[in-house]
Amino acid sequence: VGAYRPISNQPQYSILRRGIEKTVLPVSERHGLGQIVWSPLAQGVLTGKYAGAARPEGTRAGDPLRSAFMQPLLDPSVLERVDALRPIAAAAGMSLARLSLAFCLQRESVASVIVGATRIEQLEENASASGDRLPPDVTAAIDELFPA
Repeated sequence: VGAYRPISNQPQYSILRRGIEKTVLPVSERHGLGQIVWSPLAQGVLTGKYAGAARPEGTRAGDPLRSAFMQPLLDPSVLERVDALRPIAAAAGMSLARLSLAFCLQRESVASVIVGATRIEQLEENASASGDRLPPDVTAAIDELFPA
């Protein structure tokens, strides 16, 4: 009693982590609750930098301590499907990162995404996704690779 109604939620959400689509997003949309999602690039996996199980030095996956929680994302079967997103992104005129962010941002209740960037170019690329809308065929191709 006397408390304010929540106006936002901060779940994990990405092409690889779509669990909130079935319950959280529909209820949130019905009640006007916005999402400020974290890890929309799946800790960098959806940028494509870990293709072929690469673990470049200086990246999260290249550091045994920092990569502890991302091991399921680095599974070869996941990385192969992420690689299969490349031609989908290219056909849409986007990078993998931009495609992945646009995917999250096109949801009605997703107000914003929380991204991390180590270079200005990454930040600019991430920001460029803010106005993108994915055509239905692109969304369908993503759904086929990574069902909700």
